[in-house]
Amino acid sequence: MTPDLLASIHLAAFTETRAWGVSEFSALLDSRHVFVVGDSKGFAMGRVIADEAELLTLAVHPDLQGQGLGRALLLRFQEVASQRGATEVFLEVSEQNITAINLYTSNNYTESGRRKNYYALRNGTQADALILRRNLPK
Repeated sequence: MTPDLLASIHLAAFTETRAWGVSEFSALLDSRHVFVVGDSKGFAMGRVIADEAELLTLAVHPDLQGQGLGRALLLRFQEVASQRGATEVFLEVSEQNITAINLYTSNNYTESGRRKNYYALRNGTQADALILRRNLPK
């Protein structure tokens, strides 16, 4: 997947918070720790360092949301992270992104912290980030 395609999907999917640009995706992909699973419908991007994985972002094109693609991407991300040696995974999600929170909590993620006013919303307000975490199966 190219930085252009990733940025295009991210822009379409992230309507409440700032979407990431091509240069941000390019910089992330330059790291040997970062990997992407997915296709032109959606993707999950993360990194594994030592035994910990971080889900950096997960995006599904809005026209295809609600069909289980996000769940499939999350499961594939966890599988690849485990193959790369991760024993646990964490992520940050806006407290206002109820759909994503439901996806993660239904996959055994639990809240381990909160970052106050972490996300700048497009409407000029801010939202807390929930830090969610789970162990990966061995």
